[in-house]
Amino acid sequence: MTPPTKIRSLSTLVDLRTTEVERLQTEMAAKESVRERYQKNLDRLTGLYKNSGASGSLPLALASNCGDYKQAVMQMVDSHKLDLTMHEADMAVSQRALNAAYVKREILGQVLQKEQKALASQEQAKERKRQDELATQLWLRGQK
Repeated sequence: MTPPTKIRSLSTLVDLRTTEVERLQTEMAAKESVRERYQKNLDRLTGLYKNSGASGSLPLALASNCGDYKQAVMQMVDSHKLDLTMHEADMAVSQRALNAAYVKREILGQVLQKEQKALASQEQAKERKRQDELATQLWLRGQK
């Protein structure tokens, strides 16, 4: 593979990795938004059953109704907590994937920079050699 082709291929790979990192960052932002919604819902539900008041001073039917309401809301809170925990676990997996993609992108970027520097050095060496040959030819013509 010629150096320019190699650099073009590496550049394409870096672009693809960058796109992957951006996609994963967008995915993580969406998941963070969902996590925040879960948390806000949990706070609201917790407030509902805490602020519903004591049921002991109410008539029996109302107390039973209030108790059932609190129990239903508490079960919903538990269910949301479980969902939130599972969602956070999924976020952790996505974060690891994002980190891995970022590392791959950085490594490819470093390899690309190294190859670009090597090609530039080769080009400079060729140019110096050409300049030296021209200078030698001019010097030899001047000696005649």
